[in-house]
Amino acid sequence: MRIVAEKEKDILEETVPVEEVKETDGAEEMPEESAEKIPEENGEEKAPDGEKDSEGEAPAREKEKKGFRKKSREDKKTDALNEKIGELEDKVKRQLAEFENFRNRTEKEKSAMFEIGAKSVIEKMLPVVDNFERGLSGLSGEEKEAPFASGMQMVYKQLLTELDSLGVKPIEAVGKEFDPNLHNAVMQVESEEYGSGTVAQEMMKGYTYRDSVVRHSMVAVVS
Repeated sequence: MRIVAEKEKDILEETVPVEEVKETDGAEEMPEESAEKIPEENGEEKAPDGEKDSEGEAPAREKEKKGFRKKSREDKKTDALNEKIGELEDKVKRQLAEFENFRNRTEKEKSAMFEIGAKSVIEKMLPVVDNFERGLSGLSGEEKEAPFASGMQMVYKQLLTELDSLGVKPIEAVGKEFDPNLHNAVMQVESEEYGSGTVAQEMMKGYTYRDSVVRHSMVAVVS
């Protein structure tokens, strides 16, 4: 009986380590289960981080859109201002051109009016010149030496000098080809000295003022 009891005791002692090993093995398996659970828990926690990133990007995009819209509005305002500036510049240029044309027209009209007025005065002075020429040409040799004739000669020369300074020039006639723009033929004559169509005699001297005829020369033309 003692022998049987000792064997049972030995068997019990042998079984104890086995149970401890099993308990130890079970303890070692627990970390594996927890390790498997950790990734799952980490995965579940990462999802909110992704949502937070999306939520953070939305305001940035909205801000970027607002900046783009603001820039577009500023560009439109700039384009409108540039267009307005261009229109004003064109308007100023047109007004300056119109003013320049007006000034040129005014100067031409002013010059034309002055020329008309000057020609009118000159026309009234030419008969005075004619009378001086007739009076001096009718003097004899002795009379030309008289003080009175000398005074007339001085006044006549002074008058011609002043007319010349104003642009009044006598028209050349005798010996020149007849020009209807300068000469007024009042008669035809025969001449051995001049050819046909040439002015042989001048009855009244003609004058020009600034290249325009004030009075045509009255001439006789060779037939």
